[in-house]
Amino acid sequence: MSNERTPRRGVLLIVASPSGAGKTSLCRRLMADHAGLELSISMTTRPIRPGEVADRDYHFVSHEEFQRLIDEDAFLEWADVHGNRYGSPRAPIDRALAEGRDVLFDIDWQGARDIAEKCPDDAVRVFILPPSLEELRRRLVTRSQDDDEVIERRIQNAKGEIAHCDMFDYVFVNDDFDRSYAELAHIYHAERSKRRRNLWVAHYRDALLNEVV
Repeated sequence: MSNERTPRRGVLLIVASPSGAGKTSLCRRLMADHAGLELSISMTTRPIRPGEVADRDYHFVSHEEFQRLIDEDAFLEWADVHGNRYGSPRAPIDRALAEGRDVLFDIDWQGARDIAEKCPDDAVRVFILPPSLEELRRRLVTRSQDDDEVIERRIQNAKGEIAHCDMFDYVFVNDDFDRSYAELAHIYHAERSKRRRNLWVAHYRDALLNEVV
């Protein structure tokens, strides 16, 4: 009997956390270890920055084009951030799901909420908590990317984000990177194995039941 394991429907793995909680590092390792997992590329109206590559880092469009896509309901989620707009285009994500490819989102709780509302059967939401706000501050200081004022603002913003962690399907504390990575990978593997996403199961079951032994 064939061991074919297709077709299947993809997973939308949404990972959110306060800035400095380790979300990006965990997501990068998950991507590196799983060739079938692809990062959702956001669309933005902000100008391209030195070192960025269009359609790899972001899809860069005009404000007019972005508004046209909003009017056409072409985003799973979008937001205004400091005068620019960012959004997750619906079409490539729908295509990935139908083709059995998994998509990773590195976004905030609001984006996670919006995607889950539009894709309730496909979205899996994971929230990563820091061990403490003091540890979060230490991590932000150590990475030396922001001045003190920005760091304090990030800490205050973190409280607002943490307050919404109860809307997520999975929540864990990133107090040890390797253990947290194992937790995230286990979540991903378990969600990939859910029967409703593995459309091949019914055919495979019938073949087993009809097998002559």
